[in-house]
Amino acid sequence: MRPKGIIIAIDGPTASGKSTTAKQVAARLGYLHINTGAMYRAFALLVHRSAGDGHDPVRIHELIDEAEIGFDGNGNILLNGTDVSREILEPEIALLASELSTNAEVRAKMVEKQRELGAAGGVVLEGRDIGTVVFPDAELKIFLVADAGIRAERREQEFERMGTHISLDELRWQIEERDKRDRERTISPLRKAADAIELDTTNTTIDEQVQRVYELAQGKMEV
Repeated sequence: MRPKGIIIAIDGPTASGKSTTAKQVAARLGYLHINTGAMYRAFALLVHRSAGDGHDPVRIHELIDEAEIGFDGNGNILLNGTDVSREILEPEIALLASELSTNAEVRAKMVEKQRELGAAGGVVLEGRDIGTVVFPDAELKIFLVADAGIRAERREQEFERMGTHISLDELRWQIEERDKRDRERTISPLRKAADAIELDTTNTTIDEQVQRVYELAQGKMEV
């Protein structure tokens, strides 16, 4: 057992339920929750503000060295000390984050930070390469999947709560485009680790999937 507990890695595509599940499991266990996707989106927001479309490699190199990305006590993502949890949800930021995640330098820096945050254990990390790259030795690996149409509906509801309307067709296109990019990238592609447990969240409630992961975690702690 690590000093603070086990490492739980939750991977999967966009809107498969990673964030809500990871956050609630972490709360029940008293663990730290790290949304690694939010870290990439925070950097994408910085790039968007400073370098427009993000195609300037020199500027990206400068920004990745300057960026201070972390979390506050409530799990909100901080960019240079400012909470940007709302801003990073914009669709163009998510797409830019997916593009930037293929940059070897950006990914190396992010993985380094994620390992620093989680090495002692007692942490639930969510992302796309946690169980395969960031912590291949995680004690519990979960891979969430769900139908693309259902994921688009979930994302639509999320935006509606924020007062933003985006058509369901547009959201589904964005999700499928993100899936394709994440699975086909040469650096740390989205894939299920050989020893990960796959959970299909298409027809399950948040409470059901949280309970399942919690039970699996308890089983690992008892070993």
